[in-house]
Amino acid sequence: MKVRFSWLKDFVDVPGTAADVAARLSVRGFAVEEIDGAGDDAIIDFEVTANRPDCLSVLGLAREVATAYGLPLREPAEDVALTALIPAVRTEVSVHLDDPDLGPRYAGAVADVTVGASPEWLQARLRAAGVRPISNVVDITNYVLLELGQPMHAFDLAKIGGAEIRVRRARAGEKISTLDGQNRTLTPDMLVIADDSVPIALAGVMGGADSEVGHATRAIVFESASFDANSVRRTSKALGLKTEASTRFERGVDPNLPLLAMRRACALLEATGAGKARGQVVDAYPAPVAPRQLGLRRTRLAGVLGVVVPDAEVTGILSALGFRLAPAADGWTVTVPTRRVDVLREVDLVEEVARHYGFDRIPATFPALRSAAPPMDSRITRARHLRRVLTGAGFFEAVTFGFIGEAAAAPFAAAGDLAPIANPLSENFAVLRPSALPGLLDALAHNRRREQRDVRLFEVGNVFSKARGERQFLALAWTGGSDVPHWSGAAVDVTFFDMKGALDRVCRALDVQAGPAPHTESWLVPGQTAALVCGDVRIGVFGRLSKALAERHGIAHAIADRRVGAERRRVVAEHVGTEADCRRVQIERIRVRAERDGVVADRPGVAAHGNAVVSGERWIGAADHEPVAHILPRASAEAALESRDGIRERLARHEILRVRAAARRQVAHCERERCENPLEHKSSRDCSRAMRTLAVDLLQVNSAPDLRRVLGRS
Repeated sequence: MKVRFSWLKDFVDVPGTAADVAARLSVRGFAVEEIDGAGDDAIIDFEVTANRPDCLSVLGLAREVATAYGLPLREPAEDVALTALIPAVRTEVSVHLDDPDLGPRYAGAVADVTVGASPEWLQARLRAAGVRPISNVVDITNYVLLELGQPMHAFDLAKIGGAEIRVRRARAGEKISTLDGQNRTLTPDMLVIADDSVPIALAGVMGGADSEVGHATRAIVFESASFDANSVRRTSKALGLKTEASTRFERGVDPNLPLLAMRRACALLEATGAGKARGQVVDAYPAPVAPRQLGLRRTRLAGVLGVVVPDAEVTGILSALGFRLAPAADGWTVTVPTRRVDVLREVDLVEEVARHYGFDRIPATFPALRSAAPPMDSRITRARHLRRVLTGAGFFEAVTFGFIGEAAAAPFAAAGDLAPIANPLSENFAVLRPSALPGLLDALAHNRRREQRDVRLFEVGNVFSKARGERQFLALAWTGGSDVPHWSGAAVDVTFFDMKGALDRVCRALDVQAGPAPHTESWLVPGQTAALVCGDVRIGVFGRLSKALAERHGIAHAIADRRVGAERRRVVAEHVGTEADCRRVQIERIRVRAERDGVVADRPGVAAHGNAVVSGERWIGAADHEPVAHILPRASAEAALESRDGIRERLARHEILRVRAAARRQVAHCERERCENPLEHKSSRDCSRAMRTLAVDLLQVNSAPDLRRVLGRS
């Protein structure tokens, strides 16, 4: 609500500046967006909350300013005396309320006018409030709306059929052309203002073009009415039509204000030379609204605020705000003005006193602790623990929307299991998410587009489905390097086993005994997918994202795993060797690569032992010296061994066997004894090569002459 400072001073003799007024009201519930200008021409932009429609006016804000400063409030001038007639009396125009529930009051007055431009002072105040001047008659209705908060409208009397105004529901299929030039089709749940045959305005929203005031207009009918807030809100939303009038009506306008607004409009009509009222007003008000009464107890006031407010201050504050107080045994009986639609309970009166008494005058005290605090929900502590564990593992927490598009959610839910939203904001927010992964993938793509190669994200949140309802969910997404870059070796891209290691850490943190099991998912690469199983229960799925889904979310597939070419296919092939193929250790192959690259960074050595196929890998970092052996059950390895002629290779399921203790003992021996062994270690690089050999030798495995043929086919 934008208000020119000089307009406020018409109602209150404010001693300070616009900045002083803004500062006082900002601590009384009215945030100030900005102050534009200086002196009396300054424009203060107040943020008025939806529960205070009475302050969507200069008079309402002036009342708050007067209370804050302890000054008297001047009411607007009422220089024109009009004779109020009972609803049955007909003058130049008659008024009929066909639906009093939706339109409880309607006042109309006829005036003779000469349409032209408004005075400059009036136009300046309208522009300051963000309203475009149109003509003197229309500008007066807008001026009264801003000054008193009562929406008004002016009809051309000559264009009202039968000199009759009827407040009724629209008929099915009825049409109206509104002032914005749009033709609108109406429904029976919309309230309209009609003449004897057709609608001439949308009640509480906008007038019709057929009864618009123009330069040829000689007589007008001023409308000042009260409409049901829910009816105006439904009509405004159904037609997509938001106006200054609908904004006020749908929050609640004082039902006893229309007659005062009518008098003010007629007074302005004469003051500006735009015309003169004919002296009568038709006021259809069959069921007047009486002010409600509430009790305010001293004990309740002190109990809620924690401080005793003197009686004089209580009565002074509430009286200045327009409440009427009468003494009661334990406090006061308070009559609430009908404009205060937000004051419904005793505690609302307590809030009014607290706002103007000053929250800074209320001492800060802790309430007495009479019982032990209840234990925290285990879901909260578990989620916090997971966040600590995963951030310690190098992941960053993401918080994504619970609403996602149906197309993004479809791969992660069974057919018909998605939970749709009744009134989605857009197609991108049409369903509740069945998994947190779609949001994480979008966040991953967002980071990749900003040159972030290495991204690790996780989210702990709720997911939804028709079958299982709402439940907690943990999702992780990882792309780029498996560790931070280091000068000692080339970066190593994240693999299936890195993600399995992260899940092992999660399971250990939650004290869950879980392991991998064969599994397939449409959104993961076949052969590089596994389920996380605890006993007979599947508690998770992990693997490498499919190319189609990666492209759908804008993630370049080659970026997500750069080693998807020949070298990655070799790794898959190495993991599908059989016992018959693997007869001896390929230490020669490891040594050749070590001598070629200097440091063994990501070169696996593969062999078989008993009923398992083994692949040894070294972690990145020259000083780490921690080899890893991946063991595949023989059945899984044999099932995964397939030809190149049309069947996609599948990565067998892995169990990680760590041999760090033996590796560390070997490193210590090499440093102490200068490595007097057949490899003749002379440097840390030689030690690294020895550790790769150790990873295989400790398992007592044999190599396979035919394995090279298998690798060559891949």
